[in-house]
Amino acid sequence: MLEMIDRIEIIVKRHQGVYKALNDIEGEMAILMAIAQIGETLKKLPDDLLEKYDLLEDKKGAYYTRNYIVHAYEGVNLAFIENIIRKYLPTLKEKLHKMKKEFK
Repeated sequence: MLEMIDRIEIIVKRHQGVYKALNDIEGEMAILMAIAQIGETLKKLPDDLLEKYDLLEDKKGAYYTRNYIVHAYEGVNLAFIENIIRKYLPTLKEKLHKMKKEFK
């Protein structure tokens, strides 16, 4: 999951911002795939582990977002995705780093 967040950050940096990254077809597709992968991976982790690191709500939100991306047949609202990148991913990254640090 940290790798996916890092990849999103790289894509955003290459495009000189979130908005530009999401308005480039390759950037958009790569970011959506990475966010969907984060949701899929969080869903597979045991709830007791997620609870320990305050990730239960993150699991729900990430999996909801994964389903939204995968099943948005009329298109994904990119403003929604932009908000996730700007406001949610930094917090998730912090929590995941804390979890990773304790597992080392």
